Amino acid sequence: MLKNPLLQRLGLNSLRSRLMLLVALAITPIAIMTVLGGIREREAAIRASEENLQRLTGLAAANEAQSLERARQILVDLVSVPDLMGPTARCNALLADVLDRNEGYVNFGLIRLDGEVTCSAVPMLHPVNLGDRRHFRRAIAERRFIAGDYVFGRVIRRHTINLTYPVTDRAGRVVAVVFSAMDLAGLDTFVNDINLPPGSILETADSGGLLISRRPDPERWFGKKIAPDLLAAMRHPAQHPLVLRGEDGVERLHAFARVGGPSLSEYTVTIGVPVETITAAARDAQLMSLLGLGLTTLLALLAAWLAGDILIVQRVRKLMETARRIAAGELQARSGISYGNEEIGRLAAALDEMAATLQAKEAARSQAERELRAADQRKDEFLAMLAHELRNPLAPISTGAHLLKLLHSDNAQITQTCAIIARQVEHMTSLVDDLLDVSRVTRGLVSLSTGVLDLRKVVDDAAEQVRPLFNARRHKVVLDLPPGPARVKGDHKRLVQVVANLLGNATKYTPEGGHITLRLLEDADGAGWTLEVADDGIGMEPALVGRVFDLFTQAERTPDRSQGGLGLGLALVRSLVELHGGSVSAASPGLGKGSSFSVRLPRFEHEAESPVAEAVRHAAQAQAPLRVLVVDDNLDAAHTLNLFLAAGGHRVEIAYNALDAIEMAKVFAPQVCLLDIGLPDLDGTELARRLRQLPQTRDATLIAATGYGRQQDRDAAREAGFDHYMVKPVNTVQLSELLAEAGAGAAR
Repeated sequence: MLKNPLLQRLGLNSLRSRLMLLVALAITPIAIMTVLGGIREREAAIRASEENLQRLTGLAAANEAQSLERARQILVDLVSVPDLMGPTARCNALLADVLDRNEGYVNFGLIRLDGEVTCSAVPMLHPVNLGDRRHFRRAIAERRFIAGDYVFGRVIRRHTINLTYPVTDRAGRVVAVVFSAMDLAGLDTFVNDINLPPGSILETADSGGLLISRRPDPERWFGKKIAPDLLAAMRHPAQHPLVLRGEDGVERLHAFARVGGPSLSEYTVTIGVPVETITAAARDAQLMSLLGLGLTTLLALLAAWLAGDILIVQRVRKLMETARRIAAGELQARSGISYGNEEIGRLAAALDEMAATLQAKEAARSQAERELRAADQRKDEFLAMLAHELRNPLAPISTGAHLLKLLHSDNAQITQTCAIIARQVEHMTSLVDDLLDVSRVTRGLVSLSTGVLDLRKVVDDAAEQVRPLFNARRHKVVLDLPPGPARVKGDHKRLVQVVANLLGNATKYTPEGGHITLRLLEDADGAGWTLEVADDGIGMEPALVGRVFDLFTQAERTPDRSQGGLGLGLALVRSLVELHGGSVSAASPGLGKGSSFSVRLPRFEHEAESPVAEAVRHAAQAQAPLRVLVVDDNLDAAHTLNLFLAAGGHRVEIAYNALDAIEMAKVFAPQVCLLDIGLPDLDGTELARRLRQLPQTRDATLIAATGYGRQQDRDAAREAGFDHYMVKPVNTVQLSELLAEAGAGAAR
């Protein structure tokens, strides 16, 4: 019986428990409605409190505005008194008398235009200059009453707000500024007359967001910055009531009100009441509803448990046991339950019928499985043999090209032609490898031969491969490459395959005479290189962009685009790029607007050369001559390899079968043996084992040079005693390095 992982995690593995689940699901809508009802009641309580809280906040703001208005009137009256601009002693006496008559103020004073305080109700112990005060400068500039921001008084050393008013002469020019310093402790005395719920706060902030009033505990908060989210709500033009979490972690419903109009002050008052207090009644009602619902659910679940066991569970257990026996292979098992019209009877009949059908199909399935396994084995053997037969003719072509290049290194045209032949042979070899790599690609098992590469060279080689397609369709191709090296670490062949696939894809989907651009750019952070291939072809729909790198995905074909394909190219691009630690992406503005594909690869960071690699490099430069035995039944391959090795100064002997090779090794005592695996008499692995037993070749370097490239072939060669394994056509650069390494070992 299939088991649902979710039900297993919930412990619902029995029918009774699932019946109980059905009961619970039936009650779930009621529970949801109860919870939603509680939420609505909570929101309703908050909405009902918003109006009262807004009215209370408005009263507090009006009370503070009244205090500011009274201060403005005092300053207006002072301006009209002649003694204010008279001798300092008379001015001081006047202001001291005004201070005595008005509670809630801590000082009155007169400021000259240079900022010096000329007279003060409170004696000054030293000169005071208030020229840097913003309220002073605004009073002069705006020629009106200004309610300043929070200050800590330089004369009186108290928390205050300074209220200023300009003094003008008969010509209307501002000659001084009179100010009053209001004690912040008395700014919001109104709140003392109301009863706020526990945990509530009342705060008044100036234009800069500093607190000038706070209840409770005002002295500790004067001059401190208000919380950022609360300040943002104060400055919002609408100033709607909203719920905010305070710095103490308590959620409060806040209402806001301006203190007077813009001509009076820029202060804002807020009163916050804990949401918990507002919603207490709604929460208690919801709790009682949930308790009642829980009791009802418990009784319903108990009834489901008892009824399920009596009416259903016992018969279902018999069905389960029969199903287990069938799953264990007892296809002759039957339920033994009478077939009735009710559901369990019909289920028993279906189970017995299934068992009978399975008995009939099992024999057919086993036979089909054996045939499929045999066909799959024949397919693998055919692909391996096909790859071997395709590689054999490529080997002499590749070796001959390298030899021709070596013998005519002074002829630029021959050298270039040889390089082209070598690259194309290498490309054909990669296609043969892909013939065997399809399953490895889909499973992410492609292996890489990495080294330090210049992406510019990768682009050049890829463009050379695709150039016939460009010419055939008369595409205008632009390669935008950086002037300096673009070094990465990767597999040259695979990266050429990536770029060639992208360029080939662009040619397929770009109309004749279209434009294709390849750009190679360094990332802004310098951590990698981005290669972008863009065209003005048929473009892609948004749905195709998201899956264009999936296997077998292709755009719709048109009559003018005859090139085929199985939709493997871009999937292979993504797999190979990810194996190199990079990433790919695609983009298109839409159908008919072209497409672009981007590949990002990490930059190569210089690594120090290892001692072994350095020794091999020096040995390669030394070109130490070696005794080399070549064993291959392919005459062309053997002779071209002989010519290449002889051109490198090595002594070479050739054998065309295994038995001749053994006799020749006893006389020649080769230091390196290049052995084909598929020989006419003994295969290469058996030849390697016998060479290891000869004293003349016990310590020789054995290199397999074969057309077989499967992993099992490599494993068999390693077990037979081979030191290295090379797939035809032999990479002459790699072969030279192996010979240099063998020469270095012989020298030691």
